Amino acid sequence: MSRSDVLTPGRNCWRIAGATRVAFLVDAASYFAAVRTAMQEARESILVLAWDIDSRARLVEEDQSDGWPIYLGEFLNAVVSRRRGLHAHVLAWDYATLFALEREWFPQYLRGWRTHRRLHFRLDGVHPPGASHHQKVVVIDDRLAFLGGLDLTRRRWDTPAHEPGDPRRRDPDGVAYSPFHDVQVMVAGDAAAVLGDLARERWRRAGGSAIPPPTRNPGLLWPEDVPPDLEDVPVAIARTIPSGNGGKVREVERLHLDLIREAQDAIYIENQYFTSITLCQALADRLREPRGPEIVMVLPRETGGWLEQSTMDALRSQCVARLREADRHGRLRLYYPWQPGLDPACINLHSKVLIADDRYVRVGSSNLSTRSMSLDTECDLAIGASEDQAGVQAAIGRFRSRLLAEHLGVPPTAVEGALRETSSLVAAIESLRGSGRSLRELQIKPSSVTGPQLVSAEVADPERALSADLCVEQFVSREQRRPARSLAIRFAALLLGVLALAGAWRWSGVDAWVAQQGIARAMVLLYDNPLAPLLVIGAYVAGGLVVAPVTLMIVATATIFGPVFGFVYSLLGVLCSAACTFGIGRTVGGGMVRRLAGHRIHRLNQWLGRRGLLAMLGVRMVPVAPFTVVNLAAGASRVRFRDYMLGTAAGMTPGMVALCVSTDVVWAALLNPSAATVAALFGIGALCLSAAWAFSRWVRLDGGAKRA
Repeated sequence: MSRSDVLTPGRNCWRIAGATRVAFLVDAASYFAAVRTAMQEARESILVLAWDIDSRARLVEEDQSDGWPIYLGEFLNAVVSRRRGLHAHVLAWDYATLFALEREWFPQYLRGWRTHRRLHFRLDGVHPPGASHHQKVVVIDDRLAFLGGLDLTRRRWDTPAHEPGDPRRRDPDGVAYSPFHDVQVMVAGDAAAVLGDLARERWRRAGGSAIPPPTRNPGLLWPEDVPPDLEDVPVAIARTIPSGNGGKVREVERLHLDLIREAQDAIYIENQYFTSITLCQALADRLREPRGPEIVMVLPRETGGWLEQSTMDALRSQCVARLREADRHGRLRLYYPWQPGLDPACINLHSKVLIADDRYVRVGSSNLSTRSMSLDTECDLAIGASEDQAGVQAAIGRFRSRLLAEHLGVPPTAVEGALRETSSLVAAIESLRGSGRSLRELQIKPSSVTGPQLVSAEVADPERALSADLCVEQFVSREQRRPARSLAIRFAALLLGVLALAGAWRWSGVDAWVAQQGIARAMVLLYDNPLAPLLVIGAYVAGGLVVAPVTLMIVATATIFGPVFGFVYSLLGVLCSAACTFGIGRTVGGGMVRRLAGHRIHRLNQWLGRRGLLAMLGVRMVPVAPFTVVNLAAGASRVRFRDYMLGTAAGMTPGMVALCVSTDVVWAALLNPSAATVAALFGIGALCLSAAWAFSRWVRLDGGAKRA
């Protein structure tokens, strides 16, 4: 086997290994079906790395009649139950509070994942502040592996047809979602063993016990109904690993830059985000060349909800403006996939693909964002074809034609014919664009370029770990920091909205409806227990002593007691746990805390001691360390107990409320307002404004006393 010298271990990839077969799986219907079929043949090991995972994810259609469950959690339990000696290890990112309402909640985790003793589930929280584990990898017996942009979770399943109103496209709650486009790659052979090494190492770094590699060769695990796109080719595995997580590796960024540099005729890109200034500059440099390559980028019309539109869309608009300014020779085209009948929704383009000429293809988890190049963990696969490998080049070209055909609503043969006739990627696409399903030119709104952003690029798309100082500065400018009035108002505004929704939940009857749907008997008994508040507080204190994830405890409390009482009990529990572990930190001192929590705690210690209340607000709003570790550090730093408790309450309240309020109540308040809910909104609003005024006055007076 031969390969292009561009793919070089130690420079733009980790390792290069042979793949006996390779298949590009376009959209989740094909990926979910293939991975489910392959897992049924597993003998010793199933390894899953995920940014998100949901045991309720439906892998195949409801009418599947092969005797295996169709939902992920039930399916994995069935697989390990039927196969003696088979272990499945599932490792998912221990997500930030920001994503809690989009994830599977704590009781479902327990019910869905911990059924069989050989099904092992962990949440991975070992990452720098502000980072995420973004790799999406499945490895079966070290003989077959999948990687790309798709997680085994909800709101992913779709077919290449992306039909508007497809009744099969519903999440576990029965809610319809927009069409979803993504790409996964399946490899067999030694390349799968390399990905197995990666998965086992990440499990170990997340605190799991060492997983031995499989000892038996199960033979070919390849699903019979999936034709390979390539056979007997070397593939390169590239990673991003941030500092403090096993070293600092930026192979993914180097790989992108090298492939952009090597392209002669055309660069084709599909990506969810486009915010990396480094990659933007590399593309702009190629556009300035008189005889450089054409550049076609297929991006989503919008990157997501209001938060992403206020941050990542604004950053993307700046990169797009740079490219258009550099496009002196008219070789740039920016498109988004269009499907009639979807307005105001659009196709959620989530894929991460780069194809340079017909010689290089890269598929993986990394977005064209700064954080994917440096801060998040990522894993990409690349294949290069030398000049004498016509078969490999043809396969890469066919893959690109498949993607374009899907977006343009034409057969792949039409794309290939247009390419032969025009000898230009841009001209071929333009000749096939139509009024129906097609690619439309991406028009960036002028306000996106000049309008204010919710947060700076350093927070929305960071290159390095977030510091607590930076998080505080995002919400309190240096001019405003002394009186802290603006911070109090922002907190009050957020509390006004979310507490009003909590009130709407309580008085709109939604909580009664939920109770009628059959909550587990144990939860009902605890709900009715007069000692429930004391039991919950005790659980929080005990959890703090064993460094239990406070986010999951809050979710469990809200699930049992509902959003209002769940919030109250959680707040009491969090404050009591915080006070207890603060006292331990003050008693044992900084030296002991450093030995218990690690060397990074020294900087947190100093920062807490210097900044007091604002420091606590910052670390509670954007956690820079586990809850218990922050509490111990605060006690050891000699921060005032009053500042510590107020900062904890104010800093954690918004996230706790967000965790405790269901998305259903948002729609109930918006779509079915009543006199009671309106009155509750005004009443809570008045209380929040009063609290904001009192808090602002206290901070101002306290600051004035210090200056005096």
